[in-house]
Amino acid sequence: MKLRRSMLFVPGNNPAIIKDVHIYKPDAIMFDLEDAIAVTEKDSARFLVYNMINKFRDYYKKFNIETVVRINALDTAYGVEDLEFIVRAQPDVIRLPKTETAQDILDVEAHIARIEAEIGIPVGTTKMMAAIESPLGAFNAREISVSTKRLIGIAIGGEDYVTSMKTNRSPEGIELLAARSMIVMAARVAGIAALDTVYSDVNNDEGFLREANLIKQMGFDGKSLIHPRQVELVHGVYTPKEIDIRKANKIITATAEAEAAGLGVFTVDGKMVDRPIIERAKHVLALAKAAGVNVGGSN
Repeated sequence: MKLRRSMLFVPGNNPAIIKDVHIYKPDAIMFDLEDAIAVTEKDSARFLVYNMINKFRDYYKKFNIETVVRINALDTAYGVEDLEFIVRAQPDVIRLPKTETAQDILDVEAHIARIEAEIGIPVGTTKMMAAIESPLGAFNAREISVSTKRLIGIAIGGEDYVTSMKTNRSPEGIELLAARSMIVMAARVAGIAALDTVYSDVNNDEGFLREANLIKQMGFDGKSLIHPRQVELVHGVYTPKEIDIRKANKIITATAEAEAAGLGVFTVDGKMVDRPIIERAKHVLALAKAAGVNVGGSN
């Protein structure tokens, strides 16, 4: 299982943070060439990210940190040039902003495939992620999510989305509920990851945790982050607690005993256990193992 609890945004023109990102132990680092970079710095940021990925690629892999680059959209003056540089640096994932249709993904994929062939790496090596930032993108989330096998995840970009809806972000997040629901369901249909939007008030831990627990309950795999201090917070939400691990182990043990006895449905601690409960227990244990937690095997 590849964890994507945290995807930490790093401006592509900040070499100090890029170099030291392993200290914060995010599951993924996303080098941003889009919104975080002024027009006058696009070229220098692109060149810096290219060099930093080449230099630190193996270092990031040592810490199991996935490398993601958010390029500029193809309909800008910078998108294709971003791909020309970045695919050659061989990050794990290219993240496409403002995705509205499956064709947006296919257009980017065509450039990626061409560049992969030019540099002699297997076509299909570079994975993709789509960021949904508009009502049209949300409505097309299912088609986007199944557009290519390269796509490993879809994410919601909250700020652009609520702006296009002519509203604003609220502590309750009601303005994002419909889009979040569409995106996470589309991800589940396609069997790919669903990533939530950033929480911009970096000093409000209570608000961040409330939102992280909400999106976890909705089914998201993790969250995009804009500050290193949020990494530990979101990992705390997504990493199974000891009580959950004990319960999952008890269910798995009882399942084996029931199967040996020829039982289809049985109880654990007075509660009926059937196939969905068993699958959730397996998921808890897989998530804990991926997070480096010793799941043991006792009840």
